[in-house]
Amino acid sequence: MTPGDNGASTPEDDDPFGYLYADGQARGAQPPSGGGYGYPNSVSRVRAVGERSYGAQQAPPQATYGQGVPQQGAYGQPNAHYQAPETLPGGAPAGRRSAPPAPGRRGPNTKGLLIGAIAVVAAVVIGIGIAMINGNTDDDKSGNEAGPAPTQSRTGSPSPSGSASSAPGELPKSDAVALQLAGGAAKTTDVPGAKAAGGAYVGGFNQTGSSITWTLNGVPEAGKYSLFVGYSVPGKDATATLTVNGTASNTPAGLKNWAKAAEGDYAKGWTKTYSWIQLNKGANTIKLSCEQGNQCDALIDQMWLVKGWVNSSG
Repeated sequence: MTPGDNGASTPEDDDPFGYLYADGQARGAQPPSGGGYGYPNSVSRVRAVGERSYGAQQAPPQATYGQGVPQQGAYGQPNAHYQAPETLPGGAPAGRRSAPPAPGRRGPNTKGLLIGAIAVVAAVVIGIGIAMINGNTDDDKSGNEAGPAPTQSRTGSPSPSGSASSAPGELPKSDAVALQLAGGAAKTTDVPGAKAAGGAYVGGFNQTGSSITWTLNGVPEAGKYSLFVGYSVPGKDATATLTVNGTASNTPAGLKNWAKAAEGDYAKGWTKTYSWIQLNKGANTIKLSCEQGNQCDALIDQMWLVKGWVNSSG
């Protein structure tokens, strides 16, 4: 072995141009055909220009049914499925944007919610106001029971059945002829049918200025009462003025032909009516009179009280 000749597997055998020399040819060197250096035992180190040094890229294994997504390549190897953002159409996204609302859909209706809230508040305020008004009304009714005048006087045909009020005998009741008469009013007994003692009644009440005054001393308590009047009309309606404790009623006392008597027939015209009044405890004055503007053609029989504002005499 000559100096420098270390055998076929020594580094000098890696001369890529060995096949060009006689000694290289003698050792079996041949032109490279598969990427080697020319010697049979040489290491394949030469690669084509531009070819990757770490070997050809292999396509990743395809996932089969029931298997998961193929794993990423080893570190330093490219991922066949990866694409850089700048390679996508339009380049890399500038930033995350919120998705626009779907077609046909609108955002929250804050204006509608505000209007609904205002409506609820208004309803609550109105309800409180009504409750306060009703409460004040009830207080006024209970606190004004000793009021002087029948500010809500009402007349009508009494109901034939009983009521929740006291019986007439428990409160003052009087025949009309026993009361204070003035003007043309006078006691008479010509027309039959009166319920007062001896069939007596007050006639001549059809003259302006005539009056019947009832002075009461036994009203048990202040409050609401119903004044009932027994009378007869000759087949037509009449009216009179009702005054309680010096204050006239805001509506006339109606003396209607509830008995449906024929015209001029006093004997068939006996009936009764009522008016709602307020009285004080103890002494009170009630006056029934024929004033200017009244149609007073009536005969007055009796007068009595019932507790409360009712439409039945008991």
